[in-house]
Amino acid sequence: MTQTVTGLYDTYDAAVSAVDALEANGIPHSEISIVSNNADHRDDKARPSHAAADAGTGAGIGAAVGGAGGLLTGLGLMAIPGVGPVVAAGWLVATAVGAVGGAVVGGAAGGLVGSLTGAGVPEQDAGFYAEGVRRGGTLVTVRVDDFRAPMVREVLQRYKLVDPAIRSEAYRAGGWTGFDENAPAYTPDQITAERERYRGRDI
Repeated sequence: MTQTVTGLYDTYDAAVSAVDALEANGIPHSEISIVSNNADHRDDKARPSHAAADAGTGAGIGAAVGGAGGLLTGLGLMAIPGVGPVVAAGWLVATAVGAVGGAVVGGAAGGLVGSLTGAGVPEQDAGFYAEGVRRGGTLVTVRVDDFRAPMVREVLQRYKLVDPAIRSEAYRAGGWTGFDENAPAYTPDQITAERERYRGRDI
């Protein structure tokens, strides 16, 4: 059977390192997705990877996030309700896209949370991951068979993976009760403050 393995990173560079390691371990490029907050435009010139941009058959997003150069060289700019501007590519994006060219993700399809839950991620976890991206993080999501899932988890852990239990507790301590796609996106200053709050910490 196939399962979805997901990891949240505070930095885009850590997520790219994880993607590169997954590729090196034989994970098909078409099974890897990345969604990175881009409110401060830091990822407009994203570092290239060897991943392919198999962003999804029939989703009509080839022009938005595709490209022969690979998953990360083909990152597309878009907006996700409740998250704000992101750069993203891969199969998860294909399930979330609500419009092409206008680069809107979600809408009736349920946005990022709906795409994650549709891929088998529990709703509470999906809400946490969406909130993590909203606050400046980068999400790596992998479809993998049961046999290789432990290896994928081990690879993701190597690169300063955010601990969902600890970080969500920190969010709740600050008044967060759950992801709200109607909430305003974080400003660049808010994202900078959020990243500084967790810099160097194992949460």
